[in-house]
Amino acid sequence: MTGLADETRWMDATEQAALVAEGEISPSELLEAAIERIERLNPQLNAVVIEWFEHARLIAADPALPAGPFRGVPFLLKDLYTNFAGQTMSNGNVALKEAGRIDTADTTLVSRFKKAGLVIAGRTNTCEFGSLPTTQPIAWGPTRNPWASERTPGGSSGGAAAAVAAGMVPFAHASDGGGSIRIPASCCGLVGLKTSQGRITVGPARAEVGLGVELCVSRTVRDTAGLLDAVRGPGIGDSVIAPAPQRPYLEEVGADPGRLRIGLLDVHPRGDFLHQDCVAAVRSAGSMLEGLGHIVEPAWPACLADTTLTKKFMALWCTQMALAIRGISETIGREVTAADVEPVNWVLAHHAQRFSAVDYAAAQSAIYTFRRALQQWWADGWDLLLTPTVSEPPVPLSDFESDPENPNALNRRGGQFAAFTPPYNMSGQPAISLPLHRNADGLPIGVQLAAAYGREDVLIRVAAQLESAHPWASYHPSL
Repeated sequence: MTGLADETRWMDATEQAALVAEGEISPSELLEAAIERIERLNPQLNAVVIEWFEHARLIAADPALPAGPFRGVPFLLKDLYTNFAGQTMSNGNVALKEAGRIDTADTTLVSRFKKAGLVIAGRTNTCEFGSLPTTQPIAWGPTRNPWASERTPGGSSGGAAAAVAAGMVPFAHASDGGGSIRIPASCCGLVGLKTSQGRITVGPARAEVGLGVELCVSRTVRDTAGLLDAVRGPGIGDSVIAPAPQRPYLEEVGADPGRLRIGLLDVHPRGDFLHQDCVAAVRSAGSMLEGLGHIVEPAWPACLADTTLTKKFMALWCTQMALAIRGISETIGREVTAADVEPVNWVLAHHAQRFSAVDYAAAQSAIYTFRRALQQWWADGWDLLLTPTVSEPPVPLSDFESDPENPNALNRRGGQFAAFTPPYNMSGQPAISLPLHRNADGLPIGVQLAAAYGREDVLIRVAAQLESAHPWASYHPSL
């Protein structure tokens, strides 16, 4: 890697955009540097699975490239539910990959990415339909963690996280229906913010009352805050709309968060396995926060100990998978068979078929009861909850190898690894993973902070405070 590709590799998106705005570099030059890095590094990682380099070159060279806050910055879309007019999307599925359907319109979020001035150069790998906390779909093969190639980068936004951690692009689109932004951020040493439900529209095609939200993985808090400013807000027909912020999120970076009351959760709330490296990570973060003047006490919402929590989450997860598989049929124009879908997801969809309308309504009611119980903890006077992001350091890819004879084993393994993130998808609250710890093997281990509904401002203030006091920007994998 030489010249500009090396010079800009570890610049964040804010710095790259400033160079373009000041006329020191052109969007085309930034794009070519990113393409050089992708072509050099991607064969080792398999992070980028669909390339749009020629189209991106046309966009970067166009004088009409929008003058948004990230004008000229190279960017990548996750290969999941983000339609880009004129391009393909597979959702990590073999049948959709082979169909090669061309999208005819952008999703609302993609149109906002474009208005922000981003130059979108391709798609990153994801597990099929985003269903697991790893990224190794049969359609595209596994993405490898830049810190340790035999280990998972997390999922389902693992391709995005691997690309950003390796320095291919400064940040990349990611989505989160059960931890899929925060888990890869933890595994790859990045910032990963799951926004409040209704903060950013998921329209026009996705159900806004589902579990998923979308934004990015990044290397700096200011990049995450700046992109959130650029794309936040409802879309046409949205009914779940988070309260508007009092000021731009970028202004929260460096702002004094005050003295906050923070609960510390350093055990598995349901008594299951929690790796000592993750315990050490969350306790170290608690000490950091105390050193910054915050009140940190062992405390957490009692409802997190609910042993039926996984069952409640999976009732919705199975139903969403059944809908996704129905969508395959609509796209390819024939009935979907087991050969078109990975066994783990076929089993989930089959399980959903056994639900009656009353069963589904009961599951939704249970989720709403849990949502109110969890949010009550913040209403009772707490500002943040500090937890591990995942239950273990990044696990070997072999832990998630598909076994057609026992497809449910992957769901069980996923539930063990991703025990701390799904509650906030159910409650709709914002949560962020920060790269504050590394174990003895040098593997990144993130910690999670969760805030009250609508309070991304508090998360960004504290995240920026931690970033300033305990910088992580100088840590990079040695590819």
